[in-house]
Amino acid sequence: MIRIPTITKNLLIINVIAFIASFVLKRVGIDLDNILGLHFFMASDFHLYQLITYMFMHGGIQHIVFNMFALWMFGCVIENVWGPKKFLFYYILCGIGAGVMQEIAQLVSFYFIATGASHVSSISDLILIGQTNANALNAWTTIGASGAVYAILLAFGMLFPEEKLFIFPLPIPIKAKWFVIFYVVIELVSALATPGDQVAHFAHLGGMLFGFILIRYWQKHPTIGYNGYGQSMGHQFFDRLKTNWDNHTKKKPKNNSDKTYNADENKDWEYNARKKVKQEEIDRILDKVRRSGYDSLSKEEKQKLFDSSRNNNA
Repeated sequence: MIRIPTITKNLLIINVIAFIASFVLKRVGIDLDNILGLHFFMASDFHLYQLITYMFMHGGIQHIVFNMFALWMFGCVIENVWGPKKFLFYYILCGIGAGVMQEIAQLVSFYFIATGASHVSSISDLILIGQTNANALNAWTTIGASGAVYAILLAFGMLFPEEKLFIFPLPIPIKAKWFVIFYVVIELVSALATPGDQVAHFAHLGGMLFGFILIRYWQKHPTIGYNGYGQSMGHQFFDRLKTNWDNHTKKKPKNNSDKTYNADENKDWEYNARKKVKQEEIDRILDKVRRSGYDSLSKEEKQKLFDSSRNNNA
């Protein structure tokens, strides 16, 4: 079992504490789900801070167990790849994005309900109906970290598309990219086919959408900190034991004083020696990224990684 990195560990702790506090305080008449959950923006109890706090509240044991298990399973890997700052920024932003998408979905639902119940000819009419029913709209409340967690799942699928996962009850492993696509399809179908199932499917899709946009932006703008080296380090994380084993089991060439080398063989030896030194330096830097994140690298170390990536892609 890998060591749980700082941000993932703290997110797990905060979510569990919030769940316990919600359960205990509800016994004395304090409903944290209502206070910290994300209300529809036309509801009387809506507050802007709820776009953040809602993702730390959960509706039941199954809800929090599923989300925290997925956060632990995939978050540990992604945080080790990106480092704590990038990971936390991604998690919070995608959680907010999921909340925004849920608000948009609720607005669409409210529009159809309002137009079906009365005549709506303008936005001002819609706002007036919302103000009239502001207390009733408090029932439209969203809670849970699912949007942010689904974004973490998407990040894993984009960074390690060929990694195979064993997912119960499937009898065979499935590649991460197909696993993510499968979940997107399920959420999309569920959102369209079962709009009243009390599950925020559009929040899940919104978290993944914001995650996709953010990752693609980082890939196209490597100077802001995300440059794909974490992905290489992540693959090194999965393959580390195998790589070390292969390195240790390689046979070293036997010394033979009677053998003569021509000029080309000498050049090959020198080239391989230089290449080995460079690779050892790159491995050292990648290990540093794994331990402390990309932002801990010096400018010289970042340049070495950039040059190495450019040479590998040439």
